[in-house]
Amino acid sequence: MSEENAPEEQAVLVEARDGVQVITINRPRARNAINGAVARGLAAAVDELDASDDLRVGVLTGAGGTFCAGMDLKGFLTGDVPVVEGRGFGGITERGPRKPLVAAVEGYAVAGGFELLLACDLVVASETARLGVPEVKRGLVAAAGAAMLLPQRVPPAIALEMLLTGDPIDAARAASLGLVNRVVPEGGALDGALELAARVAANGPLALAVTKQVALEAPDWSYAERWQKQADLTLPVFGSADATEGAAAFAEKRPPRWTGR
Repeated sequence: MSEENAPEEQAVLVEARDGVQVITINRPRARNAINGAVARGLAAAVDELDASDDLRVGVLTGAGGTFCAGMDLKGFLTGDVPVVEGRGFGGITERGPRKPLVAAVEGYAVAGGFELLLACDLVVASETARLGVPEVKRGLVAAAGAAMLLPQRVPPAIALEMLLTGDPIDAARAASLGLVNRVVPEGGALDGALELAARVAANGPLALAVTKQVALEAPDWSYAERWQKQADLTLPVFGSADATEGAAAFAEKRPPRWTGR
């Protein structure tokens, strides 16, 4: 059976590693193109990430040396839509997890695959990775997030150049623009992402989720309301058992024992 016709339960692989959830798009023969099965699998995986007390951070990657080549056009032509209602393309572009998500990028992250990258909070890419939004080359619009979000992640003129030419950039260029956090040797993206995820996962889970929420939502807050909105989100964290544990661990010079409460 080809990867294009792989059963739904195999389209996305999920593994837990020391508080980090590793999510792998598992269609290497199709360059991990997104079909309905992958979209549903990714949505289910990030739901599991958010629901688990043991998982602190997610890492999203692709099997076989490619992150994701975008939408499965063959599937789309047969009516297999790679969208989950309320979650968007790939199950995460409109609504991702509350917890941090790190992309581990090898090879191509283009078109919808690039938009999955934009749905992640941090990015580790191999030095041979190529990132881009070629939709205009096919008479299409990058409507799964890139046209809206890329100008918020890199300087607007650079975002427009990428969006309007459709030309990809390499990992070094992406890092210089702030789109990629770390560039690693070819084949090292997953290990690099796991290392970064471990540094994140060592911190308080409530604090992580709320910090991400504030960072993502604050640009939409007016000047008059922003401090109150931040207080509404952060004051429960300051009153949590984890906040008390963090202070106690510091005073006692020991690693904190987080409970997420």
